[in-house]
Amino acid sequence: MSLLFSPYQLGPLSLANRLVIAPMCQYSAVDGVAQDWHLMHLGRLAISGAGLVIVEATGVNPEGRITPYCLGLYNDEQETALKHIIEFANHHGQAKMAIQLAHAGRKASTRRPWEPGNPYLPEEGGWQTWAPSAIKFYEEGMPPHPMSLDDLEQVKKDFVQAAKRAERAGFLAIELHGAHGYLIHQFLSPLSNQRQDQYGGSLENRMRYPLEILAAVKQAVSSHVVVGMRISAVDWAPGGLTLDESIVFSKECERLGAGFIHVSTGGLVAHQQIPVGPGYQVEHAQAIKQQVSIPTMAVGLITSGIQAETILKSEQADMIAIARAALKNPHWPWTAALELGDKPFAPPQYQRAR
Repeated sequence: MSLLFSPYQLGPLSLANRLVIAPMCQYSAVDGVAQDWHLMHLGRLAISGAGLVIVEATGVNPEGRITPYCLGLYNDEQETALKHIIEFANHHGQAKMAIQLAHAGRKASTRRPWEPGNPYLPEEGGWQTWAPSAIKFYEEGMPPHPMSLDDLEQVKKDFVQAAKRAERAGFLAIELHGAHGYLIHQFLSPLSNQRQDQYGGSLENRMRYPLEILAAVKQAVSSHVVVGMRISAVDWAPGGLTLDESIVFSKECERLGAGFIHVSTGGLVAHQQIPVGPGYQVEHAQAIKQQVSIPTMAVGLITSGIQAETILKSEQADMIAIARAALKNPHWPWTAALELGDKPFAPPQYQRAR
């Protein structure tokens, strides 16, 4: 059996294999509530043959959503809708289900990717965004509200309440979104965090709030729920977050009991220069893996089973996450398994196709 499709233990969570479906925003919720689209989308990923499926970035409060059409987890209706999807996935699929909890910070109140013009202005139904500092991401619109200490405490409580709801809904893992230029990442990077208090300046100070959120969420959920962190290891922009700093941050996450580090890059500033190519973020996952003992997930233009297997055999990462490849082919894990000479998982209704 290949490494990719070998059983894997993610802390207390027994997975069928090392293949992860990474979070992919669908921009199809109504008032933060999952719809039939999410049941279809996540349901077919749950039966895809992957070991872990992570639900898209889910706002911990209304202002934390990227768009008005993003999922939320701050009221009972949202919790109930997600619970229904988890029950479906558990009944029909082999994948364990996780959720990515997020606050978009200064990148909130935007339009869906297929709609022109950003951000939503207040007169269009947009809202005041929050951030570590009053530094815009988009040239248009208002600058974000620089968060007060009371604001920091409230958003941390929102993460905690969302995590409790996630556990009640049946999620077995939680990924905190500290990547792609959203709020946690905004605190980590000196390009977006120019605070003069204990949450800005040095790396120790810039890490403080993200680590407080992680510690609070860890304390709020049961020990059988895995809590990990998604990071952007580098900003791909002068003066931005560096790989060395992300290694330090990853070590601190491990110290606080994080169950994994999911390694992305970029997303913080519009002037980033990303050298996109096959597996272009794998080297960052490898660098972090060499410095921590918790599992690392590699993601980004991993498009074949052989490529994924090579990453694992080379000990560049412990798990492989795919996203757009699964949009293109929801049965990508079947293809990869056959490519590697393994027997793919399929529910009985689909076994004739295998």
